Amino acid sequence: MSALSNIRPATDEVIGQIAAYVSGYEVTSRAAWETAHYCLLDSLGCAFEALGHPEATKLIGPIVPGTFTPHGARVPGTSHVMDPVSAAFSTGVLVRWVDYSDAFYGATVIHPSDTFSGILAVADWLSRKRCAQSHAPCVVRDVLGAAIQAYEIMGWLALENNFTRTGLDNTFLGKVALAAVVTKMLGGTHEEIANAVSNAFIDGHALSTFRRVNTGPRKSWAGADAASRGVALALMAVKGEMGYPSALTAKQWGFYDVLFGGKPFVFSRPLESFIVENVLFKISYPAALHAQTAVEAAIRLHPQVEHRLDEIERVELWTHETCILMIDKSGPLHNFADRDHCLQYMAAIGLIFGELETRHYQDDVAVDSRIDALRGKMTVAEDPRYSREYLEPGKRTNANAIRVHFSDGTHTQRAEVEYPLGHRARRVEAMPLLLRKFERNVARVFAEKRAKTILAACADRERLALMPVHELMDLIVL
Repeated sequence: MSALSNIRPATDEVIGQIAAYVSGYEVTSRAAWETAHYCLLDSLGCAFEALGHPEATKLIGPIVPGTFTPHGARVPGTSHVMDPVSAAFSTGVLVRWVDYSDAFYGATVIHPSDTFSGILAVADWLSRKRCAQSHAPCVVRDVLGAAIQAYEIMGWLALENNFTRTGLDNTFLGKVALAAVVTKMLGGTHEEIANAVSNAFIDGHALSTFRRVNTGPRKSWAGADAASRGVALALMAVKGEMGYPSALTAKQWGFYDVLFGGKPFVFSRPLESFIVENVLFKISYPAALHAQTAVEAAIRLHPQVEHRLDEIERVELWTHETCILMIDKSGPLHNFADRDHCLQYMAAIGLIFGELETRHYQDDVAVDSRIDALRGKMTVAEDPRYSREYLEPGKRTNANAIRVHFSDGTHTQRAEVEYPLGHRARRVEAMPLLLRKFERNVARVFAEKRAKTILAACADRERLALMPVHELMDLIVL
């Protein structure tokens, strides 16, 4: 066995590309800025909705109650004031809890909205700190610019690289992205950004155990955990902590050899603003990404089946390969996290109730015997066209179809939905509904007068972009 070389290598190309993008790329796409504005509002709205769930609120707040942080970051919809690492975790828990925030799918499915938790926490803390030192504050445009880049880094890595099949949870990509953009927000250099990114790649990463088998609520806080770690690594980098230039390519010990089967990452497009422009919003249903169209198809069939539930003999579902891998699930479902990642459960809710809301995953609904009875009559099959077009760059569908058969030999039509409502192909139809979703979520937390003030501030995109971040946060906390 030959001795290991201790010569410090050049920075891995991928790490260098990320650092160069964050430190030097200027976002000029109007569509990117407009969509990032919607992403921010939707992420905040999801956080407000999560405040109604005790399982989420028990996880947020300072680790040590009563801890005081000068110029601390706020957590939306709460009175918490914390250091930015802790605030990133708490905000991330809220944004992701109800699984209703935006997503993007390639070889790996991601939820880039996870990164708003770290960006908002750091921007709020920095803004307050700067004002205390008589310097210019951070403004919301800074948040949006960082988010565009964080979305892009996550999606660039996920588009053609299947981390799911390696057993890694997709949330680690948020850690990588936040390590990069937060280092830039903190004034870090190109080298410091590369150092932070290298440390993010060699960090400990969550396994997808909690998302694939024995599904549990960790899937709702894993993104928050990754986000807070990304912020911590960025803070270390700007203090001078060294990086590891061959974190990906080092033989035997690098990410590629240890965690990615020895294969390098594959890319087909440069780092720009493609991901945020093509992000998928969840507008109608708090459901796993791949089930969005299945729920829509089931609800279309609801009027034909609601009075014939006891006559249903079987239900056919057609979907794509990735959906089958992710959420085709039989057997007992033990908690809300199990249910909102079960294709058959979500389809059954749509067929029985003609709607799907967060409450449908709770125990008091799940005990309805009709749900499991209907699940037991379902068969799931891959439609090769759906699998092909799911990954086809010009289409990127997320198709599902359902047909219900009755005991008298009759059946419904095959209800097919190729693009979910939040897909870019349905943007015109979707955006007014996205704003209504935000309005509903604001009203869950704030009294009418404050709610009107928040909605007015957020509706004016140009005005909001110039608002100091700490003023926005003061507006949306208790």
